Amino acid sequence: MKWFFCLLALVVSSSVVAGPPSSFSQAKRLAAGIYQDRAVTFYCDCRFEAKTVDPTACGYQPRKQPKRGARVEWEHVVPAWELGHQRQCWQKGGRKNCNRTDPVFVTMTSDLHNLVPAVGELNGDRSNYRFGMLEGEVRHYGRCDFEVDFKLRRAEPPEHRRGDVARIYFYMRDTYGLRISRQQEQLFSAWHRMDPPDEAERQRDARIVKVQGNSNCYVSGC
Repeated sequence: MKWFFCLLALVVSSSVVAGPPSSFSQAKRLAAGIYQDRAVTFYCDCRFEAKTVDPTACGYQPRKQPKRGARVEWEHVVPAWELGHQRQCWQKGGRKNCNRTDPVFVTMTSDLHNLVPAVGELNGDRSNYRFGMLEGEVRHYGRCDFEVDFKLRRAEPPEHRRGDVARIYFYMRDTYGLRISRQQEQLFSAWHRMDPPDEAERQRDARIVKVQGNSNCYVSGC
């Protein structure tokens, strides 16, 4: 029943507000304002200003792409690829066709709840890989506790972001009918319990409410 009340809250709020930004480009501009006084990247907690990452305090080290590692990018926690592959538009021309012909896809990829600032190299390395637990703790990025297994096509976020990831996935599931496997449902439920919302996550949610008009009730309370 929890998902029902989250969805009901969205419907009520969306009846009086404009909703998500009209495009990904607009969403990125608005997202920058949400993080303006707490400008740290999602996975590594690296400070950033405008589009430039400062790796000195967070201990991030580039794996392979220092230029991309020096800039911030806006990552879809639920990748556009995953969203698109559940839409008919993707089968007829991929992301470009979905942007052109499917308003629901545009809304999903513009939803501020699903956007986070990430070191550009990590955004690229994570690609459209699913999140999961990886054995071995192989570190490719200095002190940044973010692992990618390119053979398994899996990425593991740091412990203090696992709950955030889970709550974003649950929000996208309830809001847009995103299908999630039973295995991932179980994993995300565990992450949600072990890493509950902190004050920074609640503040982010409150700021998105002011801009977009709806809350992620898994953060604010269902």
